[in-house]
Amino acid sequence: MCLKDNHLQIPDLSSPFRVGRLSFRNRIVLAPMSGVTDLPFRQLAWRYGAGLVVTEMVASRELVGNASESWARLKNSGIDPHMVQLAGREAHWMAEAARIAADNGADVIDINMGCPAKKVTGGYSGSALMREPDHALSLIEATVNAVDVPVTLKMRLGWDENSINAPHIARRAEEAGVQMITIHGRTRMQFYNGSADWDAIRAVRDVISVPLVANGDVTTTTDAEEILRRSGADAVMVGRSSQGRPWHAGVLASAVMHPQAAEVQDIVAEHYGMMLEFYGADIGLRHARKHIGWYLDRFAPHLSSPAKAAIMTSTDPKAVLSRAVAAIAAGSGYEEERDVA
Repeated sequence: MCLKDNHLQIPDLSSPFRVGRLSFRNRIVLAPMSGVTDLPFRQLAWRYGAGLVVTEMVASRELVGNASESWARLKNSGIDPHMVQLAGREAHWMAEAARIAADNGADVIDINMGCPAKKVTGGYSGSALMREPDHALSLIEATVNAVDVPVTLKMRLGWDENSINAPHIARRAEEAGVQMITIHGRTRMQFYNGSADWDAIRAVRDVISVPLVANGDVTTTTDAEEILRRSGADAVMVGRSSQGRPWHAGVLASAVMHPQAAEVQDIVAEHYGMMLEFYGADIGLRHARKHIGWYLDRFAPHLSSPAKAAIMTSTDPKAVLSRAVAAIAAGSGYEEERDVA
């Protein structure tokens, strides 16, 4: 089913789409976000209707070297298909990591050429690869040739405004066997500043035939439909707008309704418990702080700074959860939340 808009056909967000032999249940993809989309977050997003979820970025050399953090990021439980994002600088390690991921249940391998973080680009990975298209293609070819599962690619428009080369790289990536391409509508040098350029993504659509996913500043259903119309993409990826609401991708895909106040409290409690179980109490408490902060910002916006700080810095998991849930129960963010989508 498609929606007609200004004589252009845009896909229905709730309709499935295919990448190679795989079918995804709708067209809203949860972005891979390091430190955010760990297994507990992905499990919740999947339960609440995201069409596809992607692991946090897994460092290829570290995975081959048996690093525990990389294995934790690779882990999957109850999510089908399982999409793993790999990052790296060298073709050998990317190929070896892709084999490991595929052997351990990955149904799709995504190559990270979009991360703008200095600690990633400083190692010449992520979006830094866009500065060296020939080298980037060697990584892509090695990854594609290493596995039988579909390989996809996520990148930005270019390194900066003077080097907008996403169309060039995308075309070559498709020729190398990449089966889906995701474009964030900013350059690396923009980081997350300014506004994503949805129109610029269309230049990639014009040169590839594989599915295209558009990413950047999508918060509402209206945004999702507009980015599809302006970019010509087949699906939409959402990232930061899901922080503090793991159900958001499902809402945009019309898979679920916004949770009511009591359900939000239950989700927060469950999410917190899942993180403590996944990481262990001490590490889980630290990893959960950012999520608790996002929940409080959204659903307890009038909580005083000292009260929020007391919750965020507490080392007592039971106290953190009880205070956070109480603050959310007393908060006034629910009407505002229902308005955003």
